Amino acid sequence: MFVGTIVIRCPKTAREISTGLKADWRAFGSVPVFFSRTYCPLCRTNHEWFAKDAWVREDARPQNASRAMANAR
Repeated sequence: MFVGTIVIRCPKTAREISTGLKADWRAFGSVPVFFSRTYCPLCRTNHEWFAKDAWVREDARPQNASRAMANAR
């Protein structure tokens, strides 16, 4: 299972920001359309977004955890 943070792109800075939400990327891809708001620390405003405008970014893991998962495959 691949769990990560749901991220969006700030429309003012074009930089990626975290929504603070976690999801499995497969499950997130099959979620019905939904609407949400996220506070952006870059431009200090709330951004409104739809699930189709977001994606799941893998959370940083310690290097040993990455190796353990690779060895488990």
